[in-house]
Amino acid sequence: MNTIIDKKLQIKIVNNSLNPLPFYQTKGSAGMDLYANIETPIELNSLDRQLIPTGIHIELPLGFEAQIRPRSGLAFKHGVSIVNSPGTIDADYRGEIKILLVNLSKEKFVVQKGERIAQMIVTKHERVNWQEVQTIEELSQTDRGSGGYGSTGK
Repeated sequence: MNTIIDKKLQIKIVNNSLNPLPFYQTKGSAGMDLYANIETPIELNSLDRQLIPTGIHIELPLGFEAQIRPRSGLAFKHGVSIVNSPGTIDADYRGEIKILLVNLSKEKFVVQKGERIAQMIVTKHERVNWQEVQTIEELSQTDRGSGGYGSTGK
């Protein structure tokens, strides 16, 4: 049985663009699209990267972050991604959200004014206090142990 969440987190937002506020495209969407706030198209040649403004400023409550992730359609169709994916917008950041796009394809890609360039997910996070121990043996044992890259199979 699906549960509908009625209570939504209220977040202050400033939109200094002509684009719509970020919104969920479907009922099941986790991310909201962010749009390029540019006057003229920006060309990204193969392996070029460019910081693209969105015109969006937000005020997240403490204990929350906004994760900036690539749009799957841009990645699949054009090889365009985000260099620092996922990017993190911290709760105390008030500057404009900008997207660090990279063109991983061999073809030139042109970012158009108002184009959807990334998605943003707002999520809770935890802060930790480290309990330092002196040896690896003081960490609890698991079946996996120190097995890293590729250790769980194909």
